[in-house]
Amino acid sequence: MYIPRHFEQPDVGAMQELMRAHPLATLVTQSADGLNANHVPLHLAASVAPLGALQGHVARANPILRDFAAQHEVLAVFHGPQCYISPSLYATKEETGKVVPTWNYVVVHAYGKVRVMDDAAWVRAQIEALTDQQEASYPQPWAVSDAPAEFTEKLIGGIVGFELVITGLSGKWKLSQNQPPENQASVIKGLNASGQQAASTVAMLVQAATKDDH
Repeated sequence: MYIPRHFEQPDVGAMQELMRAHPLATLVTQSADGLNANHVPLHLAASVAPLGALQGHVARANPILRDFAAQHEVLAVFHGPQCYISPSLYATKEETGKVVPTWNYVVVHAYGKVRVMDDAAWVRAQIEALTDQQEASYPQPWAVSDAPAEFTEKLIGGIVGFELVITGLSGKWKLSQNQPPENQASVIKGLNASGQQAASTVAMLVQAATKDDH
């Protein structure tokens, strides 16, 4: 991933927080037929040194398990908030006209090798951890134990767990850091005025990333 210096995110904690907040990862593996991509929710076990581990599960019939067995490096891509940036949002548009469209976004790439965890108890624990994390904001959180035991046991028998111990992390926070302060301020104002939740979220990120420029 190309990361100009002003877009680089060096904070491991910030990258881990994005992985928690946006757990559906694009898991890229090397298969016998070329690159393969699967979309899998992953639970971050941050306590695993030094960068954490990503734990997930796939269907027993998923060919990705053969990719894991080859022990090639695997890439997990986590996409955070993003939105289109119109040239009309830039304050300098009226002054020079020298502005073009772009996209603001945050993304994390996690690298490592995978070990398969074909163990029902491990898989259940992984599912419970991810479910508890995602259900935490609900007024009446659902738990795996709420479903009949024989039902969940049958389903667990059809899936296989895996763990990717992270050996490398890279984060790109592309949030108008390359723009002059007046354009940063007008982007924040324009995104907030759009009435779109995604745009407002990106506006907050732009404000945080460029606060030293204002």
